[in-house]
Amino acid sequence: MEFGVVLQPNPPASGVVAMMKRAEAAGFGYGWTFDSHVLWQEPFVIYSQILAATERVLVGPMVTNPSTRDWPVTASLFATLNDMFGNRTICGIGRGDSAVRVLGLTPTTLGELRECVEVVRDLASGRKVRLRDRELQFLWAAQSRLEVWVAAYGPKALALTGEVGDGYILQLADPDIAAWMIAAVRAAAEKAGRDPAAIKFCVAAPAYVGEDSDQSMAHQREQTRWFGGMVGNHVADIVARYGADGAVPTVLTDYIKGRQGYDYAEHGRAGNTHTEFVPDEVVDRFCVLGPVEAHVKKLQELRKLGVDQFALYLQHDAKESTLDAYGSSVIPALNET
Repeated sequence: MEFGVVLQPNPPASGVVAMMKRAEAAGFGYGWTFDSHVLWQEPFVIYSQILAATERVLVGPMVTNPSTRDWPVTASLFATLNDMFGNRTICGIGRGDSAVRVLGLTPTTLGELRECVEVVRDLASGRKVRLRDRELQFLWAAQSRLEVWVAAYGPKALALTGEVGDGYILQLADPDIAAWMIAAVRAAAEKAGRDPAAIKFCVAAPAYVGEDSDQSMAHQREQTRWFGGMVGNHVADIVARYGADGAVPTVLTDYIKGRQGYDYAEHGRAGNTHTEFVPDEVVDRFCVLGPVEAHVKKLQELRKLGVDQFALYLQHDAKESTLDAYGSSVIPALNET
């Protein structure tokens, strides 16, 4: 299993770079960031500094979207970084959440997402594309290569992922839900004539290494409850589209019944005030909490399902100690088994 870290591009950018250096030294192979240009700083500028300060970590957004950047510009950003640093970028993409909603926009259609995946990947890999009745190609990017991993929850988005994605990003760490989602992606890939084994599977969720006492666990849950609220944004869209009758696992649709809205000013932040509806059970299922042994056990379960990478969201008050615990104990334990 590979490991990634997911950071918000909060100022100062030098702090993000320092954490990515620390992650690489701890054995992490991927450095992901949020991509929401109103809420945080511009990630692609920071990627150049991360790549210059590290040797092997791959960087990219978790996740970008088709709306807020012109597609050839997005592809050019990746291809330029690849030319400068040797194919060390990766693109996570979805329909859009905070980046578009804070602008008063709505997530893109799945048709637009599909086209964007193909255009960005092909252009950033030096291939020709047809866009707006024009043939485009970066003649300077013949050596560049880019994988595009799609983030999805709903059945049609999962099917799209299996049809066109190089990888699948599932933003929660519940093994039962992961098994359901991975099976849906693999079935779609097989139906499309693709090799399901060729698709990489990434689970991304908050991880907090701490004691297993009642007091410590309660604190860990409060520090990561924000994640259930973030996931709830996407689930609410699915329920609005399909209803709550089994289009996705019921644990997803059941817990958002108490959802009263969402304040993007507190998006992805520990201790926010609008995620009280997220019960402890969901926090425990979606996140990875407790002592090292609990992390190892849950990650072993996910690996058996075919998860290739676990990416840690580090938006809480124990970023450094959790990162270090993964480097000293969790990653070595997973590599030994």
